[in-house]
Amino acid sequence: MTSIRAARFAAAYALLRSAADVADHWIQSDHQAATKGGPGTAGRRACAAHVATYVAFQGAALVGGAHPLGLRLRPGRVAAALALSAVTHYVADRREPLRRLADATGKGAFVRLTDHGMNGAYALDQAWHHAAETCAALVASA
Repeated sequence: MTSIRAARFAAAYALLRSAADVADHWIQSDHQAATKGGPGTAGRRACAAHVATYVAFQGAALVGGAHPLGLRLRPGRVAAALALSAVTHYVADRREPLRRLADATGKGAFVRLTDHGMNGAYALDQAWHHAAETCAALVASA
């Protein structure tokens, strides 16, 4: 029984993670990417529009991949996983909450790093998303 749960989790994570990469880097519009972290209504709307397409793509991947893999995911758990993904993605992509968290945890210099081909804000953003998707996969596969 435990190996079935582990396989369900691994498959759910792979589906969520691959969909997230596509949604973040191919589906997100240039306008959303440039505006989503900005102030005011324009920033919030751009972020919400990005998160809507992001989570829709994750949902399509999770539901579409579950059937051929025989995952038997429960709809309520899938909805909860996608809600978790949406909320955590929105928080991260508004940018300021992660900057504050980086400052509070001693990563302020790293989050502002833009040298040597490295962007610390992007690296911390992606780490946040990976952790959230792991939690979402746990919820979806439980």
